[in-house]
Amino acid sequence: MKILVTGGCGYIGSALIPALLNEGHKVLSIDNQLFGNLLSKHKNLENRKINFGEIKQKYLKNVDTVIHLASISNDPSALIDSKITWETNVLFTLKLLNLCKKNKIKKFIFASSGSVYGVSKKKKVSETSNLVPISDYNKTKMIGEKLVQSYQKYFNTVILRPGTVCGYSKSLRLDLTVNAMTFFALKKKVIKVNGGKQIRPHVHISDMVRAYLFFLNKKNIKGIYNIGFENHSIINIAKMIKKSFPDALVKKNKSIDPRSYRLYSGKILKIGFKPKKNIQIAINEFIEHYKNKKIFYSSKSFRANYLKKIISR
Repeated sequence: MKILVTGGCGYIGSALIPALLNEGHKVLSIDNQLFGNLLSKHKNLENRKINFGEIKQKYLKNVDTVIHLASISNDPSALIDSKITWETNVLFTLKLLNLCKKNKIKKFIFASSGSVYGVSKKKKVSETSNLVPISDYNKTKMIGEKLVQSYQKYFNTVILRPGTVCGYSKSLRLDLTVNAMTFFALKKKVIKVNGGKQIRPHVHISDMVRAYLFFLNKKNIKGIYNIGFENHSIINIAKMIKKSFPDALVKKNKSIDPRSYRLYSGKILKIGFKPKKNIQIAINEFIEHYKNKKIFYSSKSFRANYLKKIISR
């Protein structure tokens, strides 16, 4: 199968593409590589350095499935320039969907976000719960979902709403709760807690990759699926991390992000998916990779140069 992955050099893509190649697929990665390119060369991998908004029809030739990961991918980044965020996450997604229709692809898997639920006190936030996005990022993901759903008569569409992803990837993100808190515990012996009472769902990056593979191989399954298997308050996550760093100081800050909800993922569990890893495993693996010096930087990567800056503090 030939698969186009947008955002293929990102946090998820850098872990997903090797897994796709392992399964024998041919992969075309589209990424502007602002955060670097840590994908290893492979005979079945074509790696193009372009913005996914510049995708042309010829790139979708013989493509069976599109996995659309590319976006302005968190609230702080989305706030920098609202116009660019809406253009990237909405208009470019619409352009991609039109190209997929013209090329008669078979399946489109869209990376949405559990953050579209905003704030909810429900014990189980399921796929039928109200969407209350509270930021540009959340709103663009919700609109992106609506666009994808409007094309479901042309190809099979799957929309995934993950909780906060955690765990090590070559293209490492340190703006994610578990990753950020574990890193600063390692580097500074400080566990920074923004707020503390907010409930956030989490999923290990390994299970996130497995979820994409799961839906790729399920030919007749479509629709919207939550992907989050552990709901914890931010302060409880800090306590989990502190067990590995008893000398670390827990430092509380006022939260600038009020999102709080308990993601319920019974729908995907019901069709046979089973998570294999958890937050504690993510913490342990992160520590191991740090000690083995696998957390590094590249002079060509914006994200990695930021990592270099905070490592050297």
